[in-house]
Amino acid sequence: MSEASQPKDALATTVDASFAEIAQRRRGRIRRYFFERPRAMDAVVVLCYVLLALPTIIASIGEGKWLATSILLLIAAVLAFRRRYPLQVVAAVALLEVAATVLNPWGSNVSAGLWFALYAVAAAKRRPLALVVFGAASLPLSLLYLFMWTSPSTMGTIEDLPENFHLINNIATAVTILLSNLLATGIGISVRQRREHEAEIAAWAARTTQLGKVTERNRIAREMHDVVAHSLTVMISLSDGAAVVVRKDPERAGDVLGELSRTGRAALADMRRVLGVLRDDSGRPAPLAPLESGHNLAKLLDGFRTAGLPLHYAHTGPALPADPAFELTVYRIVQESLTNVLRYGRSLSRVDVQVARDGDLVTIDVLDDGRGTREGGAEPVRSLGTGQGIAGMSERAGIYAGIVSAGPGKRGGWAVHAELRWNGEKGES
Repeated sequence: MSEASQPKDALATTVDASFAEIAQRRRGRIRRYFFERPRAMDAVVVLCYVLLALPTIIASIGEGKWLATSILLLIAAVLAFRRRYPLQVVAAVALLEVAATVLNPWGSNVSAGLWFALYAVAAAKRRPLALVVFGAASLPLSLLYLFMWTSPSTMGTIEDLPENFHLINNIATAVTILLSNLLATGIGISVRQRREHEAEIAAWAARTTQLGKVTERNRIAREMHDVVAHSLTVMISLSDGAAVVVRKDPERAGDVLGELSRTGRAALADMRRVLGVLRDDSGRPAPLAPLESGHNLAKLLDGFRTAGLPLHYAHTGPALPADPAFELTVYRIVQESLTNVLRYGRSLSRVDVQVARDGDLVTIDVLDDGRGTREGGAEPVRSLGTGQGIAGMSERAGIYAGIVSAGPGKRGGWAVHAELRWNGEKGES
């Protein structure tokens, strides 16, 4: 796998790994061992059944009942496949249990094979089917004991037995079979529900990871739009200005070219900072922290002044909150607004940028008196961008419960008005 492909699914891998670690810790050492080794668990199930049926096997061998012994061993062998073929195994075990009971009614293995088989069905299949299988598999053996007219010989002679002993004993045995089988089915249903819950959590984690990746891609695309489109607009204007000024004032042209170089370097640094969220130098995912602007409004305005905009800046109220993400939002809104003025404004004599803070409310106003940016202007200018600038500003403002409006100004030109609400000092998001 190449280095470029590693960051793509790094976050999803991290989330999946974390969830798997939590699930593993919940299982404990013994359960984790058998969860990772299903064949070992199958061997344990077979061994448990053999131990439960061992007294009956020994008694059958002593009495020469080799058919009964063979049936019990066959049940143990069939249980080894309960994980792969749960329905077929429960059907086979139900029939074999009936045959074993007919040959040896009061063995120690009564219904033991059905416990493991019904558990496997309930853990693998949906609840309605598991309950139907429970009833179908338990009914033959329960009816057999209910109407059986023999009792354990160890209970005494016929004269010593109380009246209706056969009926009471048979009913108790049939009920015991039903309850034990129901308990095994219920345990299987519980295990299946826990597995489904874990699967739902894993799916939710995957969806959340995917949503985070989409959101991060959108954020990076918005930042790249701001960095590339805005910086290139300024650089093109500076280049055009330098071509004109170099003939008349070489010293002034040097200043313009210097600003052009600084703008290009700043754009390159911003691009590296934006793309730096994808990975760090070690190739691991970098923290998705807010991108710091690395600039201030004064430098931004100086750059646009050098590009030819007649800017006037005013700030009222307290200073802006010292929060990188909030400062970046203000910076990008002003940058987007002035870039549009530089792109579309004609015959500009004044551009006003006003930032005001009144408690939690921060307002941003960018107004110009040019032509070409207002609707229905005498000289409409063809759009040079993607048309997503205002939408991007609105998305940024929405993070801080704000709004952005743009339209023709009162004195002509174009006006952008933004409102942001800062609640960080109150501990609110």
